[in-house]
Amino acid sequence: MLFNPTGFTECLREWEDLEKNHQQMQDTHRSYKQKLEEVAKLQDSCSGAIARQRKKLKELTASLEECKENHPTPKLNPEDVAAIAEMEDSIKERTDAFSEMEAFLPKKNGALDAVFNFLLVWYYCTLTIRESVLISNGSRIKGWWVFHHYVSTFQSGVMLTWPEGALYQMFRNQFLTNCLYQSFVQFLQYYYQSGCLYRLRALGEKHNMDVTVEGFQSWMWRGLTFLLPFLFFGHFWQLYNSITLFRLFQLPECKEWQVVMCCCSYVVLFMGNFFTTLGVVYQKYMSNQDKSKII
Repeated sequence: MLFNPTGFTECLREWEDLEKNHQQMQDTHRSYKQKLEEVAKLQDSCSGAIARQRKKLKELTASLEECKENHPTPKLNPEDVAAIAEMEDSIKERTDAFSEMEAFLPKKNGALDAVFNFLLVWYYCTLTIRESVLISNGSRIKGWWVFHHYVSTFQSGVMLTWPEGALYQMFRNQFLTNCLYQSFVQFLQYYYQSGCLYRLRALGEKHNMDVTVEGFQSWMWRGLTFLLPFLFFGHFWQLYNSITLFRLFQLPECKEWQVVMCCCSYVVLFMGNFFTTLGVVYQKYMSNQDKSKII
């Protein structure tokens, strides 16, 4: 319960207590700033020392390689050969130790990675807006694909906020490679969809203003069977991403909440994409079977 002074004397006493607390707070904040400056100096000093050591080790490794080329191993003394081998092992161990040290030091954010993730957020946002307009105009877009783009927007936003660090670097190459593969699959989907639409227009079964293919024809199976392996491989890659992130989440040094959120997002994307694709394939297969029976 808050103290509520009722007299002038009590108000003065309360003010004096506040003054003392304020002075203590200022001293604590001043001490905090000093410690923070000391930590920043230590971080800069440690980062600089690691950079210098890396440079020296790189030069030493190059010198050792040059010495081994100029003086073949059979001509060296056994003691020199043992010393060189021990030195090379120590250089490798020290390089690994530097990586562990840098995991606890602040790193500059990847400007390029941030721009890429921001573009992904913008891309999926524009897709959701476009699909909302198409649905309001009568388009029959499956509900999962709309939800898929909302989840992808959320995931891209989480990736945008993931700070640069050891865990991010562990997942970065896998994430970027998966994005490149998804772009390739989207191009294949566009090529298949536009090809089907062009043929239907040429046959007079679709209007020139149509932007999607409604219905299914038997000749579409040839292109779809080519596309399906790429689609399912991409779906299982999403599952692999979720497993990788779950393993990163179990590491003791994992402190970023983005790891578990991206893991859950990839699980949702995999399950929705996989089962929706299976349902679409089954539906089109049954439709094609029915048409074959009629013919």
